[in-house]
Amino acid sequence: MLEFDNALIISDVHLTPAYPHTANRFIEFCQKEARDIQALFIIGDLFEFWVGDDAHLNSPFHQQIAHEIALIIRSGVPVFFIAGNRDFMLGDHFAKLTSWQVLPDPSRVRIGHQEWLLSHGDQLCTADPAYQLFRRFTRVHLIQKMFMQIPISYRKKLGESLRRRSTIKYQMRQNFDPTTATLKTNVTLEACSQLTSQYLCSQLIHGHTHLPGYHQENWGNHAWKRWVLSDWDLDHPEMHPRANALRIDLNGIKAIDLIEA
Repeated sequence: MLEFDNALIISDVHLTPAYPHTANRFIEFCQKEARDIQALFIIGDLFEFWVGDDAHLNSPFHQQIAHEIALIIRSGVPVFFIAGNRDFMLGDHFAKLTSWQVLPDPSRVRIGHQEWLLSHGDQLCTADPAYQLFRRFTRVHLIQKMFMQIPISYRKKLGESLRRRSTIKYQMRQNFDPTTATLKTNVTLEACSQLTSQYLCSQLIHGHTHLPGYHQENWGNHAWKRWVLSDWDLDHPEMHPRANALRIDLNGIKAIDLIEA
């Protein structure tokens, strides 16, 4: 099991050249906050979309992001990555450029003398069976190999379609009320209970839902604590900017506001 005295955890940065302020803040984060810890965990959706290493790694933007992550590691801070629903196609070529270590979802780690269960979180949204079926289908290696045979131009069009839909989602957030969010968009107690029970860990950290917060929960006789990371969005001034991390050390866990450097 991985073990550190302290670490930072981030999720859902959704990097894309279309969101330059968010990208610039992530680069600053790589050069500042990420150098002052023992380990960095990125638990999914680092990029807005990723349709194959061959489709992105000729881009100066994506090369710069890989370079900044590599510099973190060269400074002596290991970086660990858990794939999200937007970037599960990140492959070996990107991993070689960065030298980061890819972890399974979920992964149990020990930080600050406590054990934590890290997950992107999409597998916990079990009230949406259609998405869960899609998720299982797209994680099949043979399906991924078939997808990579599609011409890059078509794959990029698919990714851009996802980005446009995401922009609409951001615009809708202006009037978003988390108390009325549908169950489909959030994790379920049953799924969280099953996961924390399976991995014998009562402290769960995830992203994906874009509903940052802390929860003490139980299902039947099983209880656990759950922390949710925010997404990063500094490119929509009409809405409240968001960017955070969770810092864990020997004193415990706390959310860190990263909106400003």
